[in-house]
Amino acid sequence: MQDPVTRLDERFSAPDAQATPWAATREVLETAQLFWITTVHADGRPHVTPLVAVWLDDALHFCTGPEEQKAVNLSGNPHVVLTTGCNDWTQGLDVMVEGEARRVTDRTALERLAGAWAAKWDGQWRYQVTDAGFTHESGEALVLAVRPTKILTFTKGTFAQTRYTPAE
Repeated sequence: MQDPVTRLDERFSAPDAQATPWAATREVLETAQLFWITTVHADGRPHVTPLVAVWLDDALHFCTGPEEQKAVNLSGNPHVVLTTGCNDWTQGLDVMVEGEARRVTDRTALERLAGAWAAKWDGQWRYQVTDAGFTHESGEALVLAVRPTKILTFTKGTFAQTRYTPAE
């Protein structure tokens, strides 16, 4: 999301609040160690689970085993929300990313993503690239990318809600 349209939502912000700068939001997306993903069951019930993700090329990327509930849900409905932040009311920045999860199968992109995962966690997350995604000690992993259609941030302490959408 290069230079997104940024808007402070005054309805949910303190009177003197300022929009959170995109650079601060991007930093959270790049450095967060844990995200929560929300997918939707076939019957419409939400499914939420934690996962690790990497921000690369203006998209949030994550992995899932092909038999995991989130993969099953995504086969019927690609819409997701990924959330990260701080559970303290007085400080921190919560970030919510909305979009559609799309499989990544391009080998060059997968090689870059495998390197990004290894670098972000000092080698704790190492993947081998295959034509279908990644493999590791637990088996096969599908790789998915979410290009944001909307990002919301919630700045705590100064209480500001900022909305980012792709520039037209």
